[in-house]
Amino acid sequence: MSKNQQPQLKVCGLTQLNQIHELISMKTDFLGFIFYEKSPRYVLNHLNLEDILKINHPGKTGVFVNEEIDIITDIAKKAGLNFIQLHGDENEDFVIKLKQNIRSEIKIIKVIRIGDNNQETEEKTEKALNSHVLIVDYFLFDTDSKAFGGTGKQFNWTILNTLKIPLPYFLSGGISEENIENISLLEKKPFAIDINSKFELEPGIKDLEKIKKFISKAF
Repeated sequence: MSKNQQPQLKVCGLTQLNQIHELISMKTDFLGFIFYEKSPRYVLNHLNLEDILKINHPGKTGVFVNEEIDIITDIAKKAGLNFIQLHGDENEDFVIKLKQNIRSEIKIIKVIRIGDNNQETEEKTEKALNSHVLIVDYFLFDTDSKAFGGTGKQFNWTILNTLKIPLPYFLSGGISEENIENISLLEKKPFAIDINSKFELEPGIKDLEKIKKFISKAF
């Protein structure tokens, strides 16, 4: 991958302040905090909103799943979030109302979950892209699951070559040292790589040495 095509890096599912500061020193571009109570990486089991507010970084990303707008707005303000990642079934009306309630500088990432590589999945994905293109800032493609991410499973990335992707996008879903080279097969390269469960010692506890090796290989 040539220098001008190198994606940025997002590490998601963070729960430990010492690891967060280490990742900042490693020039990580996006820090992902999961505000979904059913997730084993639910950040508020480990940190409070003031802890996150004090983290000085321009890529603080809050991940929400089918959450109420007033709760997202409150957390975004108290945690000083720079990005809001909508990982559930949020529709266009939801996004529009959310944007009316948050600071205009906050960018919105809409997750599109991709299942089996078939025509139905392709049509569903195209519909989601078209309906959100004018109201969000980024897309994120992840493997479809009842757990809403963090499964460590990869979807078939080649489906992305069949789509017209109108915005910069994050690539997620089982990314590892073993499959990162396959990004070269994508016609439209990702704006950012989103890593999580493949780089953990246990949920929410990252394997920093493994991340360092990944950065040296992929970036």
